[in-house]
Amino acid sequence: MNRGASLKRGVLAAAVLMAMGVGASHAATLRMAGANDILTTDPMAQNHQTTHAYMQQVYESLVRYDEKYQPVPALATKWEQISPTQVRFELRKGVKFHDGAPFTADDVVFSLTRAGTPPSNMIASVASIKEVKKIDDHTVELILKGPNPILLRELIEARIMNKAWAEKHNSTKSQDYASKEENYASRNANGTGPFQLVGWQPDVKLTLKKNPNWWDKPKGNIDEIVFTPIKSAATRSAALLSGQVDFVVDPPPQDLARMKASPDIKIIEGAENRTIYIGLDQFRDELPGAGTPGKNPLKDKRVRQALYQGIDMAGIHSRTMRNLSVNAGTMVAPMVHGWTKQLDERASKYDVEAAKKLLADAGYPNGFSIKLECPNDRYVNDEAICQAVTAMWTRIGVKTTLATAPMAQFVTRVMNAEVNAYLFGWGVATFDSLYSLDALMATKDGKGIGTYNAGRFSDAKLDGMINQIKVEMDPAKRDALIGDSLKLVKDEYYYIPVHHQIRPWAMRKGVTTQHRADDRPMPNWTTMK
Repeated sequence: MNRGASLKRGVLAAAVLMAMGVGASHAATLRMAGANDILTTDPMAQNHQTTHAYMQQVYESLVRYDEKYQPVPALATKWEQISPTQVRFELRKGVKFHDGAPFTADDVVFSLTRAGTPPSNMIASVASIKEVKKIDDHTVELILKGPNPILLRELIEARIMNKAWAEKHNSTKSQDYASKEENYASRNANGTGPFQLVGWQPDVKLTLKKNPNWWDKPKGNIDEIVFTPIKSAATRSAALLSGQVDFVVDPPPQDLARMKASPDIKIIEGAENRTIYIGLDQFRDELPGAGTPGKNPLKDKRVRQALYQGIDMAGIHSRTMRNLSVNAGTMVAPMVHGWTKQLDERASKYDVEAAKKLLADAGYPNGFSIKLECPNDRYVNDEAICQAVTAMWTRIGVKTTLATAPMAQFVTRVMNAEVNAYLFGWGVATFDSLYSLDALMATKDGKGIGTYNAGRFSDAKLDGMINQIKVEMDPAKRDALIGDSLKLVKDEYYYIPVHHQIRPWAMRKGVTTQHRADDRPMPNWTTMK
């Protein structure tokens, strides 16, 4: 039920602004807002961008990105490749967790093991690790299953927890988010990062305060972060324009012109490493609700191509997105290693009649029924995109019904592969195509591979190439494998890429920060006047 529908806009806005603690801020409090909330404070429970954006301020990893997305030392000061499958890391001395506990090798062994153990949702970040060995209190060795050309990039998402704290609070295993489990770590946190968790009221407010004992020096002057999720686009815009918040990570495209005209607001735009796409159930023998007894039309490549050709991507780009997108032909964005211009060309042109013929050739001259499921608070214009696709598919004879839900509920259905057709967005944390191939396109094994392959398609040839990509150290050979893998996915219409997202950030004139292609604002790089 949409609770906002039963409230007048003024009452809703007042309630939201009260939750923000209006009037209680000071110059170094950064008041942020966005459409969707974090999902958990457990750093391994959800591979979700908003969650990562704030939890990376609380929890750190052995390595981190610099301003140019290159891996640089963080909790590790240096590393050495002892052999193709053995990497030694020297750990930073003198680091303290937020509760004052010292950071040691025991925490690294515990955390990387926890990340790689179900029900962790971050297994992909440590999937290449066979064993984590403690050498001494400030040295660990990672024993790998095979050579890994992007180990450092993967480790950036493997955040370090305090072993003693997790044991004390019965949180040695990751929260099982898909099963709606709660644990102490899912509402509390104890990291080493530049900010520490003060409190989180889901869908109301997240508060972080500066860690005075952080081992590094912040590049900005922010002492406190108050993040308020505001689902309503109108209320989110009003909050920024009226000065109630300082920073909106996802300003509504329809309000950008008004924001740009305001002398108090500035907009910084940048391409995101995120591709918005539609996934399709290619696993079940009978598609629920399709009206095709004993059959799943989506298993037929001709049907998938018909759905692809039935979508006017250019129309979505110009009308729905107001040009804040880049039409996509492949499942990775231009700044991701492995992308090519040729791969990103559309697989087949928009053609309603051709789509109808493909459906008839596949044995569905009268079409069939399908439910398209979408989040309504996560991506730029997510619900509006789905409304457009619903109308387009119905036009080719596929009777489409739309179901929308907040990301917190929707993502559980995707993870549990309960969807027929669904809109999703995938950002590439490593800036390397393997991240997408392994999570979205490999066969779902229930152990961390293919975690977000909700359509559950399985292609042995593709799996073989992905496994080679994981260990191929020759750059030219590896790039060829990536290209072949992405082309196979494109040619088979396993997914329908819609566009690569462009993400504007809107903020008060006194806020200075750097736009990030991973759509993660960096409060510790931010200055307020």
